[in-house]
Amino acid sequence: MPYVMLTGGARSGKSAAAERRALAAHVPVTVIATAEAGDDEMAARIARHRSTRPPAWHTVEEPVDLCGAVHGVDTTRFVLIDCLTLWLANVIERSDEAVVAEAATLADLLADRPGDGVVVTNEVGDGIVPADPDTRRYRDLLGRVNGQLAARADEAFLVVAGRFVPLQEPSW
Repeated sequence: MPYVMLTGGARSGKSAAAERRALAAHVPVTVIATAEAGDDEMAARIARHRSTRPPAWHTVEEPVDLCGAVHGVDTTRFVLIDCLTLWLANVIERSDEAVVAEAATLADLLADRPGDGVVVTNEVGDGIVPADPDTRRYRDLLGRVNGQLAARADEAFLVVAGRFVPLQEPSW
C-alpha cells in the first residue's frame, strides 16, 4: 500500500498534516518517533507532539532502528514516522553509504507494507551553503535520504505554511 512523504521547513505544518492523514485512514495508528529529549526544550517539544495524538494511538520511540521499528508494527496499522531529520542526526556517525542504504531499505519496507503510512522529514537544502564540512555533510546526506524515501512514496509533498505542493517526477 502507499505511503506519503511530507517534507518542508521547520514549523511548516508537516507533523500536523501527517496526523490528519493518519486519522483519515480510519485504522489503528502507530507513531514511530525518532526524537530524544536531550534538553528541556526538546523534552517540551516531544511532550507537545504527544499531547496532540489521540490516546488510542500507539507510540514507539525509536531514534535509530527505523527498519526494525517498522518490522515490529502489525501490517494492518497505519505507520507514521516523525521524523527522518532527527533520525539522521542520531545515526550521523555511520558512513554515508550505510545511511543511504538504510533509507533505501526503509523506503522498500514502507512501499511493500499492506498498510498505509506517512513519513515526515525536513527540507534543509534551501538555505545558504553551510560554513563547516560537518553541516554540509548533514545537509547533503539528508537530501540523499529524502530522495530515497520520495522515490518509493506513492505521493510526496513539500509543506509550506500548512499548504501542500506536490512533488512529481518530470514527464521527460
